[in-house]
Amino acid sequence: MTIPDRSSPLALWIALGAGGAVLGLLPWLSTGGQLLLQNLGDAQLAGPLPFVLLPFNQYFLFSIVALLVVGPAITGLVSRALAPRRPRFGTLAMAAAMVLVQVVAIVQSAAATASVLETSTRASLYLGLLIAVSVVGMLVGMLVLLLVARAPVPGATMALALAAIVASTWVGTGLRELLIAGPEGIALVLPFMLRWMPAVLVGCAIAWCGFRTPGRIAAAVVSLAALWIGPAFITAVSSAAGTRVLLSRPAEMAEYGIGIFGMALTIPEIAAPSLIVAAVIGVVGAVILARVRPTLAASSRRQDSESTLTSA
Repeated sequence: MTIPDRSSPLALWIALGAGGAVLGLLPWLSTGGQLLLQNLGDAQLAGPLPFVLLPFNQYFLFSIVALLVVGPAITGLVSRALAPRRPRFGTLAMAAAMVLVQVVAIVQSAAATASVLETSTRASLYLGLLIAVSVVGMLVGMLVLLLVARAPVPGATMALALAAIVASTWVGTGLRELLIAGPEGIALVLPFMLRWMPAVLVGCAIAWCGFRTPGRIAAAVVSLAALWIGPAFITAVSSAAGTRVLLSRPAEMAEYGIGIFGMALTIPEIAAPSLIVAAVIGVVGAVILARVRPTLAASSRRQDSESTLTSA
């Protein structure tokens, strides 16, 4: 009796990687993709701002990162689910296709932004910062993709936690107009949902991971630490980068950002609620899954056995 080859075509994994990259950009593209107004824009240029694949703007640094990280995380989950059908070099093909699409997005956005900026040293430094943030986001996205797709459960859990921290920014990028000028009910509900989304997603990742081994316990602790530190870091960088009067004074901007980071990190009212929600979801979910998994595993083995006998 021969076991049938269940691997899928390599082209499918190339499409998965490219599609995952496009999916990551989708919230921004759904807004129309028009380049945002630039503080260092050339005042002599007239006409509408160009289309860009990434929101190159100092107020959207973490939107850029989120657009380059969440897509890989979702793609990694799909890849992990399809692991039995993954062909040789499938992961490499998927990652290469994703990198290609993201590099195109970064280059296109940088070129379009450069075309509207003033000619000055500070404008060049500004564009260089946006490109550097984009490259870092792409590298983090690749790390998340590979860990979620191929790493043992603890490594995949920590990667999912990283993506969860920027998930609300990813969703919020696409809902920006509703958040600014939406109906009163939506304007109240959406910020509440986005506020708790990272904690809920980190809790779900911890629940999936469980606590059966020291490695999994460590992954849960690291995930909670990321949920504590990540939002504080995002708040600090966004506040510092969004302060126009500090754009020409990097040292003062860094000092201001460090102060905001320390405040966001040490005030219990800011960090504690999210950590409690994530921990509760993680523990309760892990207990439930520990009871359900044996039944699901037995059912899966029975179906695989029946499928193999039918193929034979």
